[in-house]
Amino acid sequence: MDINIKTKNITLNSALQEFIDDKIGSLDKFLNGIEPAIVEVDISRTTNHHNKGDVFRAEVQIEVPGKLLRSESTKEDLRVAIVDVKNELQTQIKKYKETR
Repeated sequence: MDINIKTKNITLNSALQEFIDDKIGSLDKFLNGIEPAIVEVDISRTTNHHNKGDVFRAEVQIEVPGKLLRSESTKEDLRVAIVDVKNELQTQIKKYKETR
C-alpha cells in the first residue's frame, strides 16, 4: 500500500512519518484482496487563533473500487487524531467488505 502524505503548517519528520506508515499501513490487513488505488493522508495544524495549545487535524482518504472511504479527526494531539482516523476507517472497510 502506497501512502501519500501531505502536510500543512507541520514539518514531517521521520518519527511522524513512521508513525503514520505504521498506523495507516495496518489497515492493509483489513483490505486483503482489495487493492486500494490511492491512499492520501493530510495532516495539519489548524489556525493559530486558539488561546491554548495547538489543534491538529488528520484526514485519510482511501480509494477502493467503487467507493471512496474517508475519515477526518481534529484533536489536541496529532497522534491521537491519526489513531482516531484509523479506527474509523477500519470500521468503514469492514462495512465495505460486507456489502461487497
